[in-house]
Amino acid sequence: MKSEQTRIELAVKGIVTEEVRQVADDERIDPELLSRDIAEGRTVISRNVRHTIKPLGIGRGLRTKINANIGTSRDRVSLDEEMEKLDVLIQYGADAVMDLSTGGPIGDIRRLLLRKSSIAVGTVPIYEAVARSAEERGSIAKMSVDDLFDAIEGHAEEGVDFVTVHCGLTRRTIETLRADGRILDIVSRGGAFLVEWMIYNDRENPLYEQFDRLLELSRKYDLTLSLGDGARPGCLSDATDRTQIDELLTLGALRDRALARGVQVIIEGPGHVPLNQVELNMKMQKEICKGAPFYVLGPLVTDIAMGYDHIAAAIGGAIAGAAGADFLCYVTPSEHIRLPGVEDVKEGVIASKIAAHAADIAKGVRGAIEADNEMARRRKALDWNGQIALSLNPERVRNWRSEVPPGESRVCSMCGEFCAIKTVEDALKKK
Repeated sequence: MKSEQTRIELAVKGIVTEEVRQVADDERIDPELLSRDIAEGRTVISRNVRHTIKPLGIGRGLRTKINANIGTSRDRVSLDEEMEKLDVLIQYGADAVMDLSTGGPIGDIRRLLLRKSSIAVGTVPIYEAVARSAEERGSIAKMSVDDLFDAIEGHAEEGVDFVTVHCGLTRRTIETLRADGRILDIVSRGGAFLVEWMIYNDRENPLYEQFDRLLELSRKYDLTLSLGDGARPGCLSDATDRTQIDELLTLGALRDRALARGVQVIIEGPGHVPLNQVELNMKMQKEICKGAPFYVLGPLVTDIAMGYDHIAAAIGGAIAGAAGADFLCYVTPSEHIRLPGVEDVKEGVIASKIAAHAADIAKGVRGAIEADNEMARRRKALDWNGQIALSLNPERVRNWRSEVPPGESRVCSMCGEFCAIKTVEDALKKK
């Protein structure tokens, strides 16, 4: 199914669609305001007409959303495990899932994910294109331009809601990269594929050079483009350098071209950023890209948290969200080590969910503080069932409470009879 008019074109005409009203009702905001933000490229609604899910709103004034990555590699291929990951990430509150598969039956995995997912699905089509090229031609650099665009269109036709496309990584960026002397040159897989392709073929990035072709394809399906940060910093020392900023400036210009053609875009942001530079990066992106929704990986605020990178990412994500980021990509404890397992996915989603919620409270998103206030009231009432129900991982809370049961059922085993809440409550009842 192809779109006659895109969401942006309808919004520019002042038409408030049922889809917009649905998102506005869910977010408790004015649908007219939401429609104007879509027209101005400050907010996107990401949902493929072929994918029957609740539409996902990402952008100004909305709750900070989180994405969870899953997917296979050549070293581990299990469709059952990937579907179990999907169930877990939905259970614990992810708003979107991205399939990053590079091994096994990639197309089958994606189609199965689209059939089973009740939330937005994103992909990185270049992964499938280069995997096929490596298998059929012996080299990822022998991928043709048509191979890449065919992969993008194939994903859109099947129902993918948004795709990452690394359009801002150009031959000029490669020269800047060489001059910068980074510790880690390129850590983005999509970015690395394109660098190899450009150098091997002595050609410009086709996603940049033929951006109009990409826009025309996107218009057919009202496909949301997530403009990837192929040159994102992979360590703190490389953060906010000329290579990163050069790509961001290119993405800002491409954002303007996409908006003029009625195509929704998200801008992807940096991965490793020192704590004192996180807010700067968010504000810089919002200024350069004129308020476009910002999607960040973490960011991770230290490079030495292996095994605990979900914590480093949650710290950065909370600050990034409070400073304007709209979409957080989770990081799991196994980042930089191995393909994440089911438990890693759960821990990554919960950590990212905490970061997004903390950011929403700081931003004053409507209704964000309500759950916290309710938790406080349940704690005052020593209502343990209520506290467990409001927690992000009720099973863990219930199990931990049962492992060391208190002597009195109303309190916890940390304070026991000396519970501060109970002590003050009892004291205030006395005359």
